[in-house]
Amino acid sequence: MTTRRLAILTGLVLAGTILTACTGGGAPGPSSSQGSVTPTADAGATTAPGGDELTCESMISEGTVAALTDAGWTAEPREFRVGGVELSQGLLCFWADFSVPSDHGQMYGWSLVSTADAERAQAGLEEEGWRSEEDAQGVYVTEDPQFAMSTDEDGYGMTYLFGDGWVKVADTKQGLLLIEGLS
Repeated sequence: MTTRRLAILTGLVLAGTILTACTGGGAPGPSSSQGSVTPTADAGATTAPGGDELTCESMISEGTVAALTDAGWTAEPREFRVGGVELSQGLLCFWADFSVPSDHGQMYGWSLVSTADAERAQAGLEEEGWRSEEDAQGVYVTEDPQFAMSTDEDGYGMTYLFGDGWVKVADTKQGLLLIEGLS
């Protein structure tokens, strides 16, 4: 893995850590009517719609998992909060080398979300200065690039994509493409 890639990954984990700290709040959990995601016995594993197991490894592309594990990284599930809304029907994963103190890492997440919770989450992010834009894929909500720890080649930092009954998150808008089969 190149030094540039590790520097980008470092910024992404730090951005995720900052976002997690900033989005805390007392908002109630989701009340999804879109289906359910059931936690399994393995930490960080859930059952996604369709019955497939959702884990930190199954959420992203095989090539991404291989690159991260080849670098000595593992994944840890984290609390999934968006704009003050807790998303307990999904999975947020931080990938890093947890054997050494570092801020290097990468974040990917996916969850079911009700329409009401999606609207509250988007509004909460926008109140914090995040920007929204809509296209055929759904509503993208991304941090102000001026405050992003790192951005992709199009200038997007940490980005959420809200679809019909679900939400994805990655360290950059382009990183959302690595979350597979969960739309």
